[in-house]
Amino acid sequence: MKISLNWLRDYVDLDLGPRELVDRMTMIGLVAERWEERDGDVVLDLETYANRPDTLGHLGVAREVAALLDRPLKEPDWPLVDLGLPTSGLIDVEIDDEDLCPRYAGIVVRGVRVGPSPEALRARVEAMGLRSTSNVVDVTNAVLFATGQPIHAFDLAKLAGPRIVVRRARRGEKLLTLEGREASLDPEMLVIADEKRPVALAGIIGGLETAVSGETRDVFIESATFNPASVRRTRKALGLQTDASYRFERGTDVGFPPRAAVMAASLMAAFGGRASQGVVDVYPAPRKPRVILLRAGRVAGLLGVDVPAPFIEGKLAGLGFALKPSTKNGWRVSVPSFRIDIETEADLIEEVARFYGYDKIPSVLPPLEVLDNSSTDRDRLRRLAQALLRCGYDEVINQSFADPEREAVFGSGREPVALRNPFSVHAGVLRTSLLPGLLQNLAHNRNRGTEGVHIFEVGNVYASRGEEPPREDLALGLLTAGPLPGTDWKAKSRPTDIFRLKGAVEEALESLRYAPLAFVPTDHPFFDEGAAAIYKGETVGVLGRVRRPLLDLAEVKGPVYGAEIDLGKVLEKTPQPFAYAPLPKFPAVVRDLSFLVDRSVPYQDIKQAVERAGAAHLESFEVVDRYAGPNIPADRTSLTMRFVFRSPKATLLAEDVDKSERKILKALQTAFKVRLREGGTP
Repeated sequence: MKISLNWLRDYVDLDLGPRELVDRMTMIGLVAERWEERDGDVVLDLETYANRPDTLGHLGVAREVAALLDRPLKEPDWPLVDLGLPTSGLIDVEIDDEDLCPRYAGIVVRGVRVGPSPEALRARVEAMGLRSTSNVVDVTNAVLFATGQPIHAFDLAKLAGPRIVVRRARRGEKLLTLEGREASLDPEMLVIADEKRPVALAGIIGGLETAVSGETRDVFIESATFNPASVRRTRKALGLQTDASYRFERGTDVGFPPRAAVMAASLMAAFGGRASQGVVDVYPAPRKPRVILLRAGRVAGLLGVDVPAPFIEGKLAGLGFALKPSTKNGWRVSVPSFRIDIETEADLIEEVARFYGYDKIPSVLPPLEVLDNSSTDRDRLRRLAQALLRCGYDEVINQSFADPEREAVFGSGREPVALRNPFSVHAGVLRTSLLPGLLQNLAHNRNRGTEGVHIFEVGNVYASRGEEPPREDLALGLLTAGPLPGTDWKAKSRPTDIFRLKGAVEEALESLRYAPLAFVPTDHPFFDEGAAAIYKGETVGVLGRVRRPLLDLAEVKGPVYGAEIDLGKVLEKTPQPFAYAPLPKFPAVVRDLSFLVDRSVPYQDIKQAVERAGAAHLESFEVVDRYAGPNIPADRTSLTMRFVFRSPKATLLAEDVDKSERKILKALQTAFKVRLREGGTP
């Protein structure tokens, strides 16, 4: 937004140099990105904010500067040369859609001599970066840049009758704009129309057919308020951008249109015109001022400093707010209509802070009396779900009702709870497991062309306990089947396996800071090659490859891998505390070790053997590759493990790492008779 210091002096007395003024304006948030001297004037280019449309005119900026310098705001009088005829007798205004046009004001000026602008008016318009065209058009631009209120001038003689209607466009209507472009209109667009046709796009641009020209003698001045969203939609649909639309999209002052119309009429009177009596002002639903309670104690509480009450009263009054004492240490503050950004007490306190000075507010951290690091079960379930989403699983929600026959086939070992009044014979009991529902989700997606299905559900399962109330337990169910997406757009998909499922279960529980699970082989009616999930010696779940009869019941083809975890048992456990460590000062040394091991050896045993080896400086380790196939004996599996070594005291030498690596290899050879693959001897 360009601001002329000469223009600003119409509203506030200034005796500061440009640099000092810019520095002080910056302290209240009016930041001048640059400024330049031009024809005896200084023009500032102010940074504008979407929620401060009041600073899109010289009057609004002057109000801020006046409050900053503790000087009165000057608002000039706008005398009118009276035509002797009431405006209502010359033109009538009707608003069909008051939601899109809350207020519409206008006044008529007769006998205007259209021609070149006086030097003072031309200089002000050109200081804003516009080209002077005619005195009437320059007046409309001057009012806009002076006050932030867009106005428009119609040639009264070119209107089809003495009537203006603010309405939605009718389908098929067109408008030839001032730019000479034909705009096709639709019913979502608001227009200004006369008795026959649209003559302007509301809040954006006028029509060429009713534009002021050299032959114009009588002018109707429009000054209105339009719905910001409506203006934006129309502007974007038609690809138009004007100074008026820029301001209407951000919200103009609903209380200002009549004053802007009088200002424009007064300026046009200098060109021989005479104004009609009174302003036609259609305002169907006048808005009441917003009133906010401001407490001195709250000001001190938020800012951390006691601001004197006279300072608060003086600055807010200077900014246009009306204050009335409410309590012993508080005020009821009426918000002026031009401050659309002020909605709460905190907004008022921000105004106080801007003018009090942020540099006077101490930078002190608030005391922390209690730091509660506990979290609710809801928080932990949210983190668990986020972890599974990161692993590529989608969340599903199934109903708790189940088919009694299906439950009997699955045989979860829990007695189903029968419903007294089931809404269907296929929903006569409460589910005892999440897995049947997940298999139905798999079948549903497979029937619609989705091969790779990786899903989870968190929900309750139930069990009958005879005369006692049914048991209700929170469970986590997972299912993975079909291809896995590649890691990037060039990578090929690969089939899922039990290890992806096991990793997702581990990742989910580790996200809640639980210690790592142990997995041991077990028999389960749901799974072939099942494994029990053990947490601190207690079985909390099971996972494995879903048995063929269960897949046949769901009418899906395998392999399909599933898991069910008793979250009730898990959430009863105490998570591990946060552990903090300083960032490492020395680099890590990474070694990969590939070896053959008997296929019957579970990774859990290998992990424990590495931990028991006690290798010096071993920071972490993990499996990065597992392979079984051609060139590998049928009873063996190739594992590649990555070991990270680091010393907190110095950079490790190669011989130090070699010694630790040999120690690990010896432990694995002793326990499992592993054999290094070719090229893998340390």
